Amino acid sequence: MGDFNYDYKKDFMLAPGSYLLNHSVGRPLQTAEADFKQQFFTPWQESGIEPWGDWLGIIERFTAGLSRMFNAPASEFCPQVNLSSALTKLVMSVDSLQRDDAVILMSEIDFPSMGFALKKALPKNCELRFIPKALDITDANVWDAHLTTDIDMVFVSHAYSNTGQLSPVDDIVAAAKSKGVLTLIDIAQSAGVVPLDLGALQADFMIGSSVKWLCGGPGAAYLWINRQHIAACKPKDVGWFSHENPFEFDIHDFRYHSSALKFWGGTPSVTPYAIAAHSMDYFCQVGSEKLRLHNQHLIELVANELGSELVSPREQDKRSGTMILNFGHRQPQILSALKSANISVDARSQGIRVSPHIYNDEADMWRLLELVGRTG
Repeated sequence: MGDFNYDYKKDFMLAPGSYLLNHSVGRPLQTAEADFKQQFFTPWQESGIEPWGDWLGIIERFTAGLSRMFNAPASEFCPQVNLSSALTKLVMSVDSLQRDDAVILMSEIDFPSMGFALKKALPKNCELRFIPKALDITDANVWDAHLTTDIDMVFVSHAYSNTGQLSPVDDIVAAAKSKGVLTLIDIAQSAGVVPLDLGALQADFMIGSSVKWLCGGPGAAYLWINRQHIAACKPKDVGWFSHENPFEFDIHDFRYHSSALKFWGGTPSVTPYAIAAHSMDYFCQVGSEKLRLHNQHLIELVANELGSELVSPREQDKRSGTMILNFGHRQPQILSALKSANISVDARSQGIRVSPHIYNDEADMWRLLELVGRTG
């Protein structure tokens, strides 16, 4: 399946045109509906008992996929509804982040939701400190200069949604460790398209989702806790699935689950994880390395033709799976023309965002280039 001669388009639900909005939502697999019916409804049809045993197997399949994708034990992952919820639960569970003088470092170009969640999860007098948006977030020296010893945790987006930049996570984690600073990595924009080896990186925490490059739909997010922190974390937002034995049913005796599932909470959703687990299996076979290579090849093709309009990084080691193009006064006309031609992109403050996936090909990129060339 990792063969570039393979026709990936046939594996996905694709409408006519060129879909280049993978930084927003990835297209579902053709087999997703049938697999979901098999996982979710078959237990009802073939058994006279409640299906929780089978449904919990879906969650195990999901965390096993995360384990394969990111090279960390499945016991270190916990399903979450979304990244904001995961971040809130995590911050409120770490004693050092609940002190009145705690300091968390992040960038002004992080996704706003993360700043909102942090501000509310931290005690009132804590400081949320920002790296100014004017600085080059791809430069390890910028991070090192801001990682002062009074910081308790650094929040790092692996990839930035509006700029197409990639952060130097290896350097950041190493610098943070040398200064006793906790690290939290947000992989919402990179999961699947930028390889990440948690076993090698040895960050402290990670949050991510399945909705973008992993094509798993919304609602199947996840929280990763490095095993060295699991015992010390004491989440406040708990429920019966946070319990060591969810089916014990003793209201007078709560014991945290010994794994990252202590962050799970009450009765879990099943549907999002059934869809995402199936998609995760598919992309584990493709491999992040091959997806990254394909994605960067297609970005490079456009960058070679539109270098002067490219505002995202030109260097491959500094760019994510998304390229940003700014056409100045031609921007409105080009956006309108792209929409009319069923070429799906969007625009943010820096320019037009273009994100090719494994089911895109050179023809999609040449179609975009041809239209840009004759517009405006």
